[in-house]
Amino acid sequence: MKLVNTSFMKQFNYLFAIFFILISMLSSCTKEDKITKTDAISFEDVPLNENGIYNGADGTNGFVAGNAVFKTNYNFDYNAWSGFAVSNNIDTISPDYSNQYSCVAGSVGGGSEKFALLYSFSSDTIEFTIPAKITNIGFANSTYVYYTILNGNDYAKKFGGPTGNDPDYFSIYLSVIDNKGKRMNFNAIPLADYTNSNNEMDYISKDWNYYDLSSAGYVKYLIFNFVSTDTSAYGINTPTYVCIDNIVNEWEE
Repeated sequence: MKLVNTSFMKQFNYLFAIFFILISMLSSCTKEDKITKTDAISFEDVPLNENGIYNGADGTNGFVAGNAVFKTNYNFDYNAWSGFAVSNNIDTISPDYSNQYSCVAGSVGGGSEKFALLYSFSSDTIEFTIPAKITNIGFANSTYVYYTILNGNDYAKKFGGPTGNDPDYFSIYLSVIDNKGKRMNFNAIPLADYTNSNNEMDYISKDWNYYDLSSAGYVKYLIFNFVSTDTSAYGINTPTYVCIDNIVNEWEE
């Protein structure tokens, strides 16, 4: 008969049990330590001037809101700006350039009083400090853009032309660069569309519209480009503005 060292076996079983418990605890801690962080950017913390705007005239060249950095270019010689501004203006009536900071939707929703406004000459970018999934982002036309498309002005055409049959459109193209440096392009987001053969289907967006970009994964840069059928040798004639708000982004820590 073979003898078994019961003392050794007890010690071995005891050590194995402790080892199993430690592995389980480490595994459990790893899972529990991954917490989803959610950041909802509504621009409420960005200080505005007496006219209810921020446009970089303070020389700061942009601002930080939540998990993102927004660049603004201000030209002091011409008192002009491009890039990202912030506004609380909701004049839905005044149609010209003097009302460039207003949103035609008239309100932001969700209790927010401010929104970002992009005015772009070519391409502009939002940089996320921590790469994040963009689960929601809202877009709306500015009042100035809405009435320019509807009626035309000295620089831009009335969409549809004299007969209303011109297949005009005005859109923004979004692309992202993720946390691994990979670029992904999205379909155009229409701000005005007169391309349907039935003119009764022509429209200019007058509301906030929301999009989920989470299919792009963890985004480091969100890139904006405008496209319009109304162009000249100098580029797009349609005023290249869009209002932006409620950027919900999330990541794991």
